[in-house]
Amino acid sequence: MLKLVMAVTGLLLVGFLYAHMIGNLKIFFGAETFDHYAHWLRSIGTPLLPNDWYLWIQRFVLTVAAIAHIAIATILARRARKARPVRYAHRPKVQASYAARTMRWGGVIILLFIVYHILDLTTGTLNPHGAPGQPYANVVADFAPSRWYVTLFYTLSIVSVGFHLRHGLWSSIRTLGQQTKKGERVARAVALVLSVVLVVGYLSVPFAVLTGLVD
Repeated sequence: MLKLVMAVTGLLLVGFLYAHMIGNLKIFFGAETFDHYAHWLRSIGTPLLPNDWYLWIQRFVLTVAAIAHIAIATILARRARKARPVRYAHRPKVQASYAARTMRWGGVIILLFIVYHILDLTTGTLNPHGAPGQPYANVVADFAPSRWYVTLFYTLSIVSVGFHLRHGLWSSIRTLGQQTKKGERVARAVALVLSVVLVVGYLSVPFAVLTGLVD
């Protein structure tokens, strides 16, 4: 049951990541288009919902999903350690991908990145521009060449997301019932393609700003 909840919450977060990435790519259409998109997000559901309510509902759902995902991952990791109480001096190596072996540290990096990202581009607290209602200008200021260290941290975080996503998607598909060898090959290929698309999509924005393509 825990693995099922972890798989479902993971897929929910992945769906948000792709939707967010598509929205980010609107920056290539100019400041007016990007700012209009950002303002539109605040009006989703109106007049049924008051302004900004959709965003707050989305944030609440994503927060619950993320907390559940992290909590279950911690529980399952502890159970796995307890199942192997004896440490052998010469334990045989376990066949595992790099992504699988680094899921824990990747998760920590992603969590730190989420906190920074919220303080940077959501609240504007850490953004050098930090002007409410000017998302395009905030993004350009954030990834300016002089702030190369921000782009470096962003790159490290997004690559970690890619590795995490590659292993997580494949694992989720197995949890949801995929067991055949052919299906496993397809699942691995799909997970790899989706991860690469996500990484390239997200990194295209900061590097476009860094190189002057977006200014």
